[in-house]
Amino acid sequence: MNKVLGLLINEMEQKEIEYLIKRELEELLLDLEDSRIDSVTKKSMRKRYQKLFQLLLRVANREECLPYIPARNI
Repeated sequence: MNKVLGLLINEMEQKEIEYLIKRELEELLLDLEDSRIDSVTKKSMRKRYQKLFQLLLRVANREECLPYIPARNI
């Protein structure tokens, strides 16, 4: 069962959360291109990317999210 949680943060905290999510998404994109990582691990990484992207949509404006829209091959 999913819970709905609320979070009150100020603008500075919102920007920090946005920054952290973006950095994690960038790291995942780099790792997904690494041929040394096996396919099972990459599958898990893709799921994590999707979840983090959904979080980014909640804290960032649309323009900030555009560069991180998951490609079909992710």
